[in-house]
Amino acid sequence: MGHPPADTTIDLHIALKAKNENALIDALIEVSSPGHPKHGEHLSREEVAELVAPPSDVLELANAWLEHHGVHPSTISTKHGGSWLTLMGVPVSRANELLNASYQLLPAALVEHVQNVAPTTHFGFPRTPRQEPLMHRGRATTEQTKVPGGEPGTVLSSRDQDVTPSSLRSFYKTSRYVPLAAGWNMLGVAGYNDDWPSPDDLRHFMNHYRFDATDATYRLVQIKGGGYSPNNPTNEANVNIQYTSAIAYPTTNIFYSTGGSETVGDPFINWLNHVLGLLSVPQTVSTPYGMPEHTVPPDYATHVCNLFAQLGARGVSVLFSTGNDGVGRGNCLVQDSSGNSRVQFLPAFPSTCPWVTSVGGTTGYNPEVAASLSGGGFSVYFPRPSYQNNVVPTFLLNIGGQYNGLYNPGGRGVPDIALQAMNFPIVFKNELWEVSGTSASTPTAAGIISLLNDYRISNDRPPLGFLNVLLYGICLEGLNDITSGSNPGCNTDGFSAVPGWDPVTGLGSLDFERLVAILSRW
Repeated sequence: MGHPPADTTIDLHIALKAKNENALIDALIEVSSPGHPKHGEHLSREEVAELVAPPSDVLELANAWLEHHGVHPSTISTKHGGSWLTLMGVPVSRANELLNASYQLLPAALVEHVQNVAPTTHFGFPRTPRQEPLMHRGRATTEQTKVPGGEPGTVLSSRDQDVTPSSLRSFYKTSRYVPLAAGWNMLGVAGYNDDWPSPDDLRHFMNHYRFDATDATYRLVQIKGGGYSPNNPTNEANVNIQYTSAIAYPTTNIFYSTGGSETVGDPFINWLNHVLGLLSVPQTVSTPYGMPEHTVPPDYATHVCNLFAQLGARGVSVLFSTGNDGVGRGNCLVQDSSGNSRVQFLPAFPSTCPWVTSVGGTTGYNPEVAASLSGGGFSVYFPRPSYQNNVVPTFLLNIGGQYNGLYNPGGRGVPDIALQAMNFPIVFKNELWEVSGTSASTPTAAGIISLLNDYRISNDRPPLGFLNVLLYGICLEGLNDITSGSNPGCNTDGFSAVPGWDPVTGLGSLDFERLVAILSRW
């Protein structure tokens, strides 16, 4: 891919560091920790903006520098308390002049206050890398039985059988729950890369698999040129909408079609800027996208991760898939800063961000075991967060020297949880197909979390918000530990699922009824 013409215009984003860089994460942990006086006191848009605001003199310096280089103040917008400057419609030639690819023209007094500029070295995504579900033509499910709640459905009795909404609701124990806060509780599905669902496919899916929810629908929100052609959906979007809807119906479901390119900017940042700018945010968000962590610059990853932390502080549970490549695809050769190649396991970003909940994959029933495609491992960019300190060292101690040098033992471990990921029937362009992957497990998990948020809201309690402090703490007893299976990749056998946390299935899968019992006490 060559350089764009010099007269091409882009939106240039400059992220300035907060005056107190620890304030946001401190607040996030406080509102997410049961027993803390501020637990559940999620922040408003304005309160988050105040936490991440840069020093006023830095903002003045940045604006003066931009004006000096011919950027008119009318083309500059500020967001997130001034920590985020957007220069609209900047010619590529001017962007090159401003940044010279290495920030050489930034004043020395400003350099230390700039966290990230996008797009520069990470110049948008020609295609947003995603965790594409494995897909083939399916078959109509024929084995029917009654499950709790009286709904006909498929028995999940073998690893080769389709996993349907009925079997998922029975297995993870949501079938008996009737949502009571559907008018207040919202479930968002983030879509990128010209992915969007079909309302007709959703209707046909519900007619086939959940006939008490045939009126299920979703609200479409288009961001930064995000497209929508309901007659030309993608399987990625369909599996997300069909399974979030089937699990959480009649919860309000929102699909975000988000644009991203050299001219309109990075898709993750576009989505985050939109949602963070809302007064009312969805309480749960499913995002089945990612890319190998090493393919994005560390400063970009850190900035995007901090934006997800802002969502958590506002009470949003953000779930990301860990991918379908086990510990990594192919030979896993990575170049270091000197240009030398070495083998390294390849966890997926943004699931490696410590402030999101990463979802791996399982398969089977009695027992539920790790799906071999389940992405997992350890971040190179992000150190292990404190909420993992009670579980990850045990795994590392037991694995000993196996795979030394292929992963970062001090890094944030993924996944956090794992759910069914194999043999999901979907309706795609009015035909039955079958998909597998963490793109299926993630919306399933998001649907269950959304029901937990419904329970909280209907009992006049705050939503769960950032999940991981709960999952690794009081909610640990509400999870099903997965103790067998592995995630091969990088020409290795990968990691193995073991009792306790592991980088294949995390802490395990969700038991809705046990989690409700635990959360009823908080």
